[in-house]
Order: sequence, then structure tokens, then C-alpha cells
Amino acid sequence: MRQGFLVSAGLICVLAVSACADKGDRTVDRALKDVNVVDESNLNDVMLTVADPNEAVDHFHRTLKSNPDRIDLQRGLAKSLVRARRNAEAVVAWDKAVRMEGATDDDKVDYADALIRNGDWDKAKQTLDSVPPTYETFKRYRLEAMVADANKEWKRADSFYEIAMGLTTRPAGVMNNWGYSKLTRGDFSEAERLFGEAIRQDQSLFTAKNNLVLARGAQRNYSLPVIPMDQTERAQLLHTLALSAVKQGDVSTGKGLLREAIGTHPQHFEEAVRSLRALENG
Repeated sequence: MRQGFLVSAGLICVLAVSACADKGDRTVDRALKDVNVVDESNLNDVMLTVADPNEAVDHFHRTLKSNPDRIDLQRGLAKSLVRARRNAEAVVAWDKAVRMEGATDDDKVDYADALIRNGDWDKAKQTLDSVPPTYETFKRYRLEAMVADANKEWKRADSFYEIAMGLTTRPAGVMNNWGYSKLTRGDFSEAERLFGEAIRQDQSLFTAKNNLVLARGAQRNYSLPVIPMDQTERAQLLHTLALSAVKQGDVSTGKGLLREAIGTHPQHFEEAVRSLRALENG
């Protein structure tokens, strides 16, 4: 009897230990799974920010093979393709993403952005029109302004640019785009003002500096504006101003500006040299 009791007690202990071991294994498995999810999330974030864009594309392609229904991975693939400037592929990836469960209005706006990059302005407009008007973000209105510009809907463009500027703390890029819109319409003085504002917001924005010179050149003002610039930028802006002068028919002024650009550049300015040779030979 005593022996039977000992056997039963031993069996209970073995079962108890086994149950504890199973429970412990499940706990460890859950913990490892949680750690893997955190690690994967961190890896995805890295891939979307600091990793080489094409490496990120490969990463999301691989991961999607095992998890084809995860919209976060599809979204990561689409964003990585945009970063890699693979615009046609990005459009396909975003088109799939916006059809998946869990797609958001933000995804639709990113889809419209990819369509614009790929030159499909009509589809971009349709996509933005499908976003409810209550969804108000800087990116949405910046894209709305660009689409309105493409369709020459100037009043809508101006309205959207103004709204977009009010939704960001870094409006220099919007001001530059708006200024370029004014430049294409022939409103050179307003374009010049907007480019100047953009430069005041971001003194490193060379595109705005170059556009400012174009706006001044279109008004036959061939003096460089008083803005921050290094020696190389000064030479490049003189070159732009020279070409603008030639376009206006002021060839002798253009030649003088090209000579000044060549003399200003700290290195050999081949592009300006070629332009000057073309003018002197033609």
C-alpha cells in the first residue's frame, strides 16, 4: 500500500513537472514571438528610413511571400519602391495596398503621390477625389495643388497651395512649387516674391534660388538677387541668368554673364564654356 502511494505520488510529481515544462515552453514561445515581432517592426522601420532603397524593396518582397495579406508589409514595399525611384512598380504596389483590408486615406494619398511621380495625373485626381474632404493633411493639399496646376485650374491651385502652407512648419518647398506655378503662368513678379520667401525659409534650397533668377531674367532683370550663395552657386546662377538673357534675345548680355560665370566658378565650368563657345561660333 505504501509502495503504491509512493508510485502514485511520483507519477503526480512527474505530471506536474511535465505540465510546468509545457507551460514554460509556451511562455517562452510567446515571449520569443513577441521579441520577433518587435525585432521585425524595428527592421521594417530601418528599411523604410536608412537602408538602401533597393535593399528595402528586396526585404519587403521576401517578407511578403510568407505574409501576403499583411498590409503593413505591402505598404512598406510600395514606399520603398518610391524611395528607389521605381515609379511604375510603386504604382502597382500602391494599387494593391489600397485594395487590402486595413487600407487608410493616408494610403490613398500616397497612391496619388506615386501616380503623379509616374505621370498619371488623371488617375491621381480620381484617387484624391475618393479621399473624403474631412481628411486634411499637408501632403493631401500639396498634391491637390499640383494636380490643379497640371489641369491649369489656377484658382484651385492657389487655394490648395495656401492651405498646404498653413499645415506645415516647413513651407519652403510649397512656396517654391507655388512660385514655379506662377512662373509658368507668366506672373513673373509674384513668382519672384514666392521664390524669395522660399529662400528665406530655407537658405539651402538651391532650386528656389535658380527659379528666382529665372523669374528675374524673364523680366529682363539680369542682376543677381541679394541672397545667400557660395561661389559655386553664384557661378551656376550667373549661367542660368545668361541663358535667360539669350532666350530674351539679349545675346551680348548673355555672353558677358557667361564669361563672369566661368571666371567665378572655383573649378573649370565646362557647361558655361560650351554655352559661350556656341554663342561665339553661332
